[in-house]
Amino acid sequence: MSATDDLLKRNLDYVASRKNPKSLEARPTLPVAVLTCLDARINIGRVMGLREGDLHVLRNAGGMVTDDVIRSLAISQVIHGTDEIMLIKHTDCALIRYGEDELRDMLTAATGAEPTMSMGTFHDLDENTRSDMRKLRESPMLVNKEKVRGFVLDVRSCLLREVV
Repeated sequence: MSATDDLLKRNLDYVASRKNPKSLEARPTLPVAVLTCLDARINIGRVMGLREGDLHVLRNAGGMVTDDVIRSLAISQVIHGTDEIMLIKHTDCALIRYGEDELRDMLTAATGAEPTMSMGTFHDLDENTRSDMRKLRESPMLVNKEKVRGFVLDVRSCLLREVV
């Protein structure tokens, strides 16, 4: 059985365990969109005690603010009514452990193709968080920029620390 087959079985178990599932709306019950890293150690639902439908979660390597993230946040705000953004970076991130050239070389060796995009590596977690918060606040595509806040999640303790 592949890992995907195992996940499909887990999905069937989950569906069977739901009692009277209510119809969820695409609009989250909390007007919050979260951007975080794809790191498997980050379980946003558990870290913040969430239920299905509570908020929008966007993930990419490093929790980077990219054009596509801004597109998704703009849609979240305009169509689904979110007005707060939580940017959550984390300790022990791979993008802080590798340099830009090193990561590019690794990807080129693995794929045979040279990456055309930035890898987004960085050296200072707090400064990277502040820089991405500035990108969000300066984006002309976002309607609600007053409530952009940045955090670092300690992957060991799961404690969120605000970056100011």
